[in-house]
Amino acid sequence: MDPRRVYERLLARFGPQHWWPAETRFEVIVGALLMAQTSWPRVAEAVGNLRRAGVLDPRALAAMSIGDLRALVRPAGLHRTKPRRLRAFCRHLVRAAGGDLDRFFARDPDALRRELLTLEGVGPETADSILLYASEVPTFVVDAYTVRVGRRLGWFDADRYDAVKAYFESRVPRDLGVYREFHALIVALGKDVCRPTPRCDACPLADGCAHARARGQLSYTPTKRTKERKTP
Repeated sequence: MDPRRVYERLLARFGPQHWWPAETRFEVIVGALLMAQTSWPRVAEAVGNLRRAGVLDPRALAAMSIGDLRALVRPAGLHRTKPRRLRAFCRHLVRAAGGDLDRFFARDPDALRRELLTLEGVGPETADSILLYASEVPTFVVDAYTVRVGRRLGWFDADRYDAVKAYFESRVPRDLGVYREFHALIVALGKDVCRPTPRCDACPLADGCAHARARGQLSYTPTKRTKERKTP
């Protein structure tokens, strides 16, 4: 099944995801840095703590003690590494652009991505999340759900980040809104249906999925919402 058709089906099934759920670009960055090995509700709690404390600002976080920062972001887990990495990112942002995101992002996206990847705790998924959702660069974000869904559909048999990213970017036109929505829809599918033990009978992609065919589970019946919703 072509990725663009998959996008249409997922949008019909789940609807717009309104992702990334953040009030500012800097909040997107903080959330991306705190997301590793945890769930979004825990990250949202940590971000809320920062907002209520009045320190959801790169200069304020760059100046905080690790102890104070750790207390605020503790809900996001990895309390020894995440506060240090968050503060290090903010200090870099202050050094590189005075804490100004317009200045920080006003560079060649490829050069900016390479720079992000040199920072502690920033891997390809985090860097691309920052570029896609905070800098408005159409770059495809790959996560564990992307790999799981793509492998089960038979699109690829590897899980190397750059290879999976290249697969999508060579088949889906580079559109900021589509890339944002597609990533969020794959996450929705992975959480709700395409779990480690999949619910193939509830999957809108089952008729085009190699994994579902192998399991002999192709009995998905579209819901009323799926039938009536118009795809773009």
